[in-house]
Amino acid sequence: MPKLYIKEYKKELIGSRILIACREGILRENIKHVLSDIKFMDRQGIKTILLHNLANRFANRKYFSLLQEKLPNTQVCRIPVEAGEDFYNYALNFSPHINKIVFIERKYLTDEKGRKLNALTTKNVLKLIKEKKIIAYGDLIANANFKAIIEKICTKIENQDIDRIHIVPARKSCLKHELFSLEGTGTLIANNFIETLESINSDDEVRMVENILKPYISKGLIKPRNREHISTLRKNFYMAKIDGIPVGCVEKINLSENTAELGALAVATRYRNHQVGYFLIKSFVELAKKEGYQRVVSLTRNPKLKTIYCSVGFEEKTPEDLQHRKSKSPDVPMFVYLL
Repeated sequence: MPKLYIKEYKKELIGSRILIACREGILRENIKHVLSDIKFMDRQGIKTILLHNLANRFANRKYFSLLQEKLPNTQVCRIPVEAGEDFYNYALNFSPHINKIVFIERKYLTDEKGRKLNALTTKNVLKLIKEKKIIAYGDLIANANFKAIIEKICTKIENQDIDRIHIVPARKSCLKHELFSLEGTGTLIANNFIETLESINSDDEVRMVENILKPYISKGLIKPRNREHISTLRKNFYMAKIDGIPVGCVEKINLSENTAELGALAVATRYRNHQVGYFLIKSFVELAKKEGYQRVVSLTRNPKLKTIYCSVGFEEKTPEDLQHRKSKSPDVPMFVYLL
C-alpha cells in the first residue's frame, strides 16, 4: 500500500479546482470507494466537483440520495441528456479554471507491453500515440474515439486550460493513493513539472527520501541508507522536488578537497523515465562546481544510470588517486566528470 503524505500534498491541492469525473457504470460499482475518498479530501479542506452521467431513472434513486447525503460540501453535477456531448468532451469543457481533472476508469494507460504509464508530458503522449505505443485497457477503450480524447486532453493542457489530468483505476482509496502518494495509482498527464534542487529541511523530508531509496536498496543498486543515516547526514542530501514534493534524491560524499562523489541517486516510481535523473545529475555537477570541487565521481551498476552518465559527459575510468575508493566497491564501475 502506498505511503500517504497528506500534509505535503495538501499544500498543492488546497485552493485548486478539482473535477472528479466518473461514468455511470463505474460509479455504481464503486460508489462506496468514491464517496470515501471525496469525503477524505473534504476533511483536508480540499474542494472537489463530482461529475457523473447517472441516468435519471428509478433504479438510480438510491445513488442520487447517497451523493446528496454523503457529499454536502461537494458540488455534484450530472451531465444533462440534452447536452448532446459524450462524457469525456463534456468533462474537458466543463468549466474554465479547472486545475485538475481526475477520470476514474477501469484502468490506467499502458504502453504496448502492458506496462503502466506513470507520469507523461503531452509531448511524450503524442509521440506514443504516433508510434502506436499507448494502449488504454478495459472499459476505457470501449470509447472508439478515445485516441481523439487523449489528443484533446493534450490540447487542453498545452493551451493551459487545465493544469493536469489523471486517469486512475476505480478501486478502494484510488483517489487518496493517486493524489497523496509518491507512486500514484494511475497515469498523470501534465506539462508543468517545475523541478528544484533543495536540501533536506525536516524529518518528514527525511522520511520521504528514505522511501524513495528503499526500492533501489532492495534491488542492490544502492548501498543501505536508513532513516538515521539520512537524518545524521542531511546536510549532504539533496532532493529534486516537483510541486514542493521530493521525487528524487542524491547524496554528496566528500572524497577529497577537490573531489565530490555523487551517491544514492534515486527517483520515485511515478517520475522515472521523466528526466528527473538527468536533472539531479546536472544540478549536482553545478552545485559541486560552485562549492569549488574540480571533479565529480560516481559508482553504479545501474545500466540506465550508466547511460545517463555517459550522455552528459562522464567517463568510465578509475584515476590512480581514487583507487582507494574503488577498492571499497571493486565490482562497480566508476564514472568521472571533470569540472
